[in-house]
Amino acid sequence: MKKSIQSLVVLAAFGAATLASQAQPAIKIAVVDMAKLYDTHYKTVEQNAKIQADDQKAQEEVEKMNKEGNVMVEEYKTLNEQSNSPALSTEAKSKAQNEAQKKLESIQNKQREVQTFIQNTRNSLSQRLNTFRSLMLEEISKIATDVSKRKGATIVFDKAGPTGIGISNLIYADPGYDITEEVLKEINKDRPAGSVAAPAAAPAGAASVTVPGLAPKK
Repeated sequence: MKKSIQSLVVLAAFGAATLASQAQPAIKIAVVDMAKLYDTHYKTVEQNAKIQADDQKAQEEVEKMNKEGNVMVEEYKTLNEQSNSPALSTEAKSKAQNEAQKKLESIQNKQREVQTFIQNTRNSLSQRLNTFRSLMLEEISKIATDVSKRKGATIVFDKAGPTGIGISNLIYADPGYDITEEVLKEINKDRPAGSVAAPAAAPAGAASVTVPGLAPKK
């Protein structure tokens, strides 16, 4: 009797495991390029254009402040030369020296103003990009998930993401599993007429915006 009970327990456990395995859906894999979807999204193109325009205005403002600073420097040089001129009286030299010191302080204030403006602009543009990117990746992920479900996929891999050693998470995938273009059509179906299309050869994840003081080295 004891052996019969043990046998029934074993059979029951086996049966439960069998049913559980039968209840699990068959694995169907889909592959998507999230970097391409982000870079070519019409909202990304529009946002980059806005940030580029704001960046250009900031660059122009920096140039304006630098010109003002350069004028101050020239004025300082003139006053400094006057304070050392043997042709001037002691009183005139003293006055020029005092004015030169004030001008030097103004130059230093202008330098701090420029650096503060650059830092604030850098932080503002970076924050805008990070916030936008976070929202867009969430939106794209949802659309990619919806497309994957319609195709019956149970697992979706992002072939754009690098691993800790700098290679893609996905070593190889049959092109038939790649749903990137299908998701891209879904993403851009609501793109306003006349909006600027994404650059055809934009490298995935490439930086498209510069900020004052952070121009790439040539």
